[in-house]
Amino acid sequence: MSAPNGENDFLYELKVELVQEVTLAESSNPEQAMGLPVTEWLFDPTDVEREEIGLRGLLGAVEALEGDDRPDDQGAAHS
Repeated sequence: MSAPNGENDFLYELKVELVQEVTLAESSNPEQAMGLPVTEWLFDPTDVEREEIGLRGLLGAVEALEGDDRPDDQGAAHS
């Protein structure tokens, strides 16, 4: 996948960063931490799940913006 030129550069870079953050949140395995006593938690598993949900929401929004840009670009070419 190559980086697009022009206005979509920011969205592309944001999407790459969000994918990395979602991957990091998934790899923290909050389910395993829930099995430990609270005093042994390095992080609150609920916070990790909330963060992952938020990141997925942002990723979906970026993908929707990318989808919205494509039809407009095609429509402008036909005008």
